[in-house]
Amino acid sequence: MKFISISLFIVLCLLGLTISSCFKWAARTHKKIPNTTALNKTYNYEGKVIIVGAGAAGLAAAKVLEQNNIDYKILEASDRYGGRLKKDTTLADFPIDIGAEWIHSAPIVLNKLKGKAGNQIEEELIPYHLEETYSWDGQKYKKSSQSENDFMYNFMPESKFKNTTWYDFVNENIAATVKHKIEFNSPVTEINYSGNKVLLKTKNGEIHSADKVLVTVSIGVLKSNHIRFMPDLSKKKKEAINAVEFLPGFKLAIKFNEKFYPDAINCKVKSGEKGFYDIAFKKEAQSNILGLLVAGNSTEKYYKLKSEEKIVKSAIGELDRIFDGKASETYTGEYILENWGQHQLTMGTWTQAFLQKKSDLKTLNQPLDKKVYFAGEINDTYQQMGVPGAVLSGYHSIDRLLTGKE
Repeated sequence: MKFISISLFIVLCLLGLTISSCFKWAARTHKKIPNTTALNKTYNYEGKVIIVGAGAAGLAAAKVLEQNNIDYKILEASDRYGGRLKKDTTLADFPIDIGAEWIHSAPIVLNKLKGKAGNQIEEELIPYHLEETYSWDGQKYKKSSQSENDFMYNFMPESKFKNTTWYDFVNENIAATVKHKIEFNSPVTEINYSGNKVLLKTKNGEIHSADKVLVTVSIGVLKSNHIRFMPDLSKKKKEAINAVEFLPGFKLAIKFNEKFYPDAINCKVKSGEKGFYDIAFKKEAQSNILGLLVAGNSTEKYYKLKSEEKIVKSAIGELDRIFDGKASETYTGEYILENWGQHQLTMGTWTQAFLQKKSDLKTLNQPLDKKVYFAGEINDTYQQMGVPGAVLSGYHSIDRLLTGKE
C-alpha cells in the first residue's frame, strides 16, 4: 500500500500517462500476467539444482523442479521458510500478515501463481476501497474526501485476503510440496562457479555441489556483499544491484480496546512513506488492530530509539497528539513489530521492478556463465508488484535455468 498525497499522486499519474503508459500500470498490469508459466510445462533435466533462499521466489522455482522429478535442494539461511512472508495468530481474532499484506494485482493472478486454469478464484478477498481516510503532517489532521478515496481505488484497485494471509496462500499452494527439501540454518557465504560444478559454501563450513544454482536472496543481501561470488560479479552487475532502491522500514501492529481511528492516515514525510491503517478493515473481526507502515528516511528517528518498546511508545505518542490521548487510554500493551530494514536476511522493505531501467532489469536477470541464475521480487519481468512478482520471477528464472534460453 502506498501512502501518498492525492494531489501529488494525480500529478504523477498524469505525467506517467504521457510518458510511460501509467494507466496500464494502474490497472495492475493484468495484461502482463502470463498465460502460462513453468508450472504448465514439462522439463527433462538430469543435473542437480540448488536454490538459495526459501522465500516466495525460491519456493515457486522448487515447485517446478518437484513436479518434474528433478534433483534439487533449498538452502535457507533462517530456521523457517517464507522469507518476508509471515503471519501471526496471537495478537487478534484473525490471522495478521506480518509480511506482505496487499494483493497488488488483479485477483486472477492468484490462479496463475498456483497453476489453476480459469478465471474463477477460490480465495475470499476484500476490495481495499477505503471509506474514511485522513492526512497528518504533524500539526494538522485533515479528512480526505470520498471522491479522493474513490479515485485511489479506481486507479489502484488493490485487495486483501479476508480470512487468510499471503503466507497461507504460499504455504498451501506452493511450499506444501517442496518444504521437505529445505535445509534450514544454512546461510550461503560463497558461490564458486569457476569449474564444471558450482560449489556453495555455507557459514558453518559445509560445501554443496550443483550443476546449476538459483539465487533468490533479498536484494539487500546482494547489495551488502554477504555472498562472495567466484569469479566476482562484473562491474555492470554490481552497478545494477546497487541501483535498486531498497528502503529501510518496518511494520508495527498495535492492539487497542476500541477503534478510535479511521481506515487510514497518510502521514507527510520528506521521502519514502509512512501511514497508519486499520489492519482489521472489513474483516468482520472483534479485535482492534492498527498498523503503522514506515519506509525510507522517516525510519531513522525510530531506529535511533534503540528498542522496540520505545518505537511503540513513540507511535502511541503520535496517535495521542492526533486523538487527544485516546491511544494511551485504550492501548492493551500488545503489539508486533517486524523490522525488515535491520534484519540481516532482508536489510530492506520491498522493491518495484517496473520502476527499474529496462537495461538494469536485464542485467539483474543475466545469469553467471549459464550456471548461476537470479530470481526475486526485483527480478520480475511481468511488472507484478509484491508476492505475485516474486513467484512469477521464480517460475520465469527456473524455466531459463532448465532450458538455457535467454
